[in-house]
Amino acid sequence: MAITLLVILGLAFGSFVNAFVWRIHEKKPWVNARSMCPNCQHELKAIDLIPILSWLWLRGVCRYCHKKISLQYPIVEASVTILFLLSYILWPSMLRGTEIIIFALWIFIITGLVALALYDLRYMILPTKLIYSLLGVAIIMSALIVFSSGIYLVSFLNLALGSIIGGGIFYVIYLISRGKWIGGGDVRLGFLLGLLAASPGRSLLVIYVASIIGAAVSLALISLKRLKRSSLIPFGPFLISALFIVQFYGQHIMHWYRGLFL
Repeated sequence: MAITLLVILGLAFGSFVNAFVWRIHEKKPWVNARSMCPNCQHELKAIDLIPILSWLWLRGVCRYCHKKISLQYPIVEASVTILFLLSYILWPSMLRGTEIIIFALWIFIITGLVALALYDLRYMILPTKLIYSLLGVAIIMSALIVFSSGIYLVSFLNLALGSIIGGGIFYVIYLISRGKWIGGGDVRLGFLLGLLAASPGRSLLVIYVASIIGAAVSLALISLKRLKRSSLIPFGPFLISALFIVQFYGQHIMHWYRGLFL
């Protein structure tokens, strides 16, 4: 039952992310605006909006203008669904009482982070309002984690130091480079992801994993001549991807890393 519900929610929220990112960029109402083809602006019908299935049925082209519909749409819908399912399967404790609220807030945060990653990937900018909105939700979730932990001071210090390290490192880089290497959005995102990482060690691991992913993707694109050495690429998607990896498998990664030296 829970798996089925999460699949339905994941597909629906993934579809929402696709529409939300486009509407925010186009400065359209993101709550009550009707969905439309980004190419011909034709209003879409319900049958055109079934996550993944509509894209497959239409073979990746618009029913009205016959132009290609980006593969982004089914990928985002599938990605959000997979993240929801992994969160449920790998959740570290029983989902009851306060944990259910924390899990629900985390589901909301996943949706927002995917929207941030997509926006940065498409438009090379991280919307400040969205980051601050997610930070507000993350603070509420963190407060619940602290109060349910029973070790208030330790939990609070871990959360605070994780956020300070996550944002502080990027703030120093921002100051040194005068905004040439990273933008202010990356600094704000760093504070948010550091808080979600929930400890100094995991916060550093997020930055480390993001750097590896970023370097690997950049080198691959350069070798395929899809990217020049002087090209700018957004770092936000790598940071967000790294957070998910650390949230799901961070403990295993740290145990493996310690095993190399012990």
